[in-house]
Amino acid sequence: MDKLVKLTNQVIGKLNPAGDWVALLPIRLLMGYEFYKAGMMKFNGTNWFANAQDNFLFPFNIIPVEISWFMATWAEILGGLALFLGLFTRFWAFSLIVVSIVAISGVHWPDDWNSLAELWKGYAITDRGFGNYRVPLLFIAMLFPLIFTGAGKLSLDNILAKKFS
Repeated sequence: MDKLVKLTNQVIGKLNPAGDWVALLPIRLLMGYEFYKAGMMKFNGTNWFANAQDNFLFPFNIIPVEISWFMATWAEILGGLALFLGLFTRFWAFSLIVVSIVAISGVHWPDDWNSLAELWKGYAITDRGFGNYRVPLLFIAMLFPLIFTGAGKLSLDNILAKKFS
């Protein structure tokens, strides 16, 4: 039993320092890619926000759709690139959570639900009348660690912190 405990402690002793470097990297890269891709789809597509603006949360429901489209497009493009690089990670993670919440309220939330069981049906990828908030909710969950712990050591944030502190 002592050998197992000793081996476990050795493995943990190696994983903890490595985690400071690489644990958040897959989240940053995946979220950076997904938001950048979504932003580029908006950049190359047509503005459909007029169809959903009434469902957006305040104050986004009163902002002209051209401005909302511009803000969402560039928040996703610049935020995606910044997450990918680990640059101003906490700011961009928070900003992209706001974008995701507005997206859930405007596009992904069910139009009508009468029970938690019906609402739970919206935790899906495809919309069958119950919404499809699963992906943006997962994105929000993946962005939270970046807000609370930052980008990790393998990031431009870490380089800038060392240079300016």
